[in-house]
Amino acid sequence: MQVIAIIASSKDLAGINIRNNLLELFNFQKTNEKFNGNDVYQFSKIKNKTIKSYLINDGLIFAENIDKKINADFFIFASKHRSKENTPSFTAHPIGNFGSADLGGREKTLCFSSAVLLKNLFVGLGNAGMEKPDYEITLEATHHGPYVEKPAVFIEIGSTEKEWSGRENGEIIAKAIINALSNEGNSHKIAVGIGGPHYCSNFNKILLRTDIAVSHICPKYHLQDLNENLIKQSMEKTAEKVNFILLDWKGLGKEKQRILDILKNLSVEIKKTEQIL
Repeated sequence: MQVIAIIASSKDLAGINIRNNLLELFNFQKTNEKFNGNDVYQFSKIKNKTIKSYLINDGLIFAENIDKKINADFFIFASKHRSKENTPSFTAHPIGNFGSADLGGREKTLCFSSAVLLKNLFVGLGNAGMEKPDYEITLEATHHGPYVEKPAVFIEIGSTEKEWSGRENGEIIAKAIINALSNEGNSHKIAVGIGGPHYCSNFNKILLRTDIAVSHICPKYHLQDLNENLIKQSMEKTAEKVNFILLDWKGLGKEKQRILDILKNLSVEIKKTEQIL
């Protein structure tokens, strides 16, 4: 029986919104458990899975080692998203840092992720998001904390208080989470992504149009930090066996040859997004 922990913060309007919708729409039952002084709720109507909803009192990105305090196999952090442009959006991403740890986690350290869970969440957002044609639905590259040693992803509502607290948005994320966890399909090809912008336009298309699932993504602005150790981490810290490295070829910039040389030393299969698309 897999246990999935869905974590929200009492400081986060979007997280509270998502949690409230999960509890109401799917009839989560209150348990005898408490965490951070808050009630823990449970949903057990998905085969071979128990889903628990937790509310913490600190910010999510600094909830370091929360996997040592909550016994679960997978962690989904339900959160708000901010962007400079205040774009209404639904996003999902793995966690960890290719560079410094300014926003939680550890420097140059990635966390475990699940390519299949990330794909199922993202595809679910895409389906649900048809109700919101003015919203951007996108993966984000791997970034920020907290540091955990169990597979974890963030799923987010962006980018202002209006979107964070909108009930319909909370419903969309709650449904996407439960649908993703209900999806038993696992016949995916698994990849790690390298290159391109933070909002991963080419990787978005590949997840929606093909049977490829992507775990960690290193964006163009962190390629100067990318080394053999971090590429190995991105593969080793994927819950599923990685089949190949997927390059956003035009998004590798001046680091293209250096990255290719590292990958050749690792004897890993390489594919390009443009070939697949």
